[in-house]
Amino acid sequence: MATEKMQKHETQTAITMKKQSQLKEIWRRYKKNRLAMIGLISMLVLIVLVLAADLIEPYEVCITMNLREKLLPPSAEHLFGTDGYGRDILARCLHGGRVSLFIGFTCSIVSMFFGAIFGMIAGYYGDPLDNIIMRIMDVLSAIPNILLALAIVAALGSSIFNLIMALTISHIPGFARVVRSSVLGITGQEYIEAARAGGTGDARILRKHILPNALGPLIVQTTMSVSSMILAAASMSFLGLGVNPPQPEWGSIISEAREFLRTNPTMILFPGICIILASLSMNLIGDGLRDALDPRLKS
Repeated sequence: MATEKMQKHETQTAITMKKQSQLKEIWRRYKKNRLAMIGLISMLVLIVLVLAADLIEPYEVCITMNLREKLLPPSAEHLFGTDGYGRDILARCLHGGRVSLFIGFTCSIVSMFFGAIFGMIAGYYGDPLDNIIMRIMDVLSAIPNILLALAIVAALGSSIFNLIMALTISHIPGFARVVRSSVLGITGQEYIEAARAGGTGDARILRKHILPNALGPLIVQTTMSVSSMILAAASMSFLGLGVNPPQPEWGSIISEAREFLRTNPTMILFPGICIILASLSMNLIGDGLRDALDPRLKS
């Protein structure tokens, strides 16, 4: 018994060390990509700023109207100027960034979760489940993502929860297809057949053998989808079907600034830069992860 326990402990230690070495190798390859590091640093700075928004500018500043100071240009007192209601644009961009990034990351993670489940079931079990699940995904994919999200939010009403649900549903098919294609290439491998022959249950095979091997493309897809989620959330808020006022969000800030485009273009400039910076940073991170996780690029 003592010998068996020691062998199990040694095996677990070896597996842990192997995983740590793999992570170190992935990080080493990722660091070699300068653009990916720039994207990672930019996103971390942006996250720190929005999380510390209350320390920089209190939330009341971005929702309290002060018509005496409306449409002020950038200055030492108001670094980004003020909007048509006298609200500080810097405060609105920081607090609006919380909402935008929360929606982007939450929608991506939830879409990844359900897409991974559907994709693994479809790829592992095959017909008829594969045919049923993928035809449902085809129906959802036939409708443009933004149009499907608009229809769901218009039917249920504009709120952060409904917006997250709409964007999540519209992006599940993409994740399901990525996972299904990976699972189809893994299911026929010899070690999967050996696990089945040894009496290992389907749930354990999916969790221990198939999911870890399909995790690389899934992580890249999730990272890349964050930028599209941020853009989609901003588009929905721009159309008035996203976050309810007076709560700020980058898209709603741009929407409110449309009528002042000629007289005060900085109202659109700064939230637009925030959207571009967040989307570009996530795309650079996704490109770096794709290269770092690709075993063909180890050298």
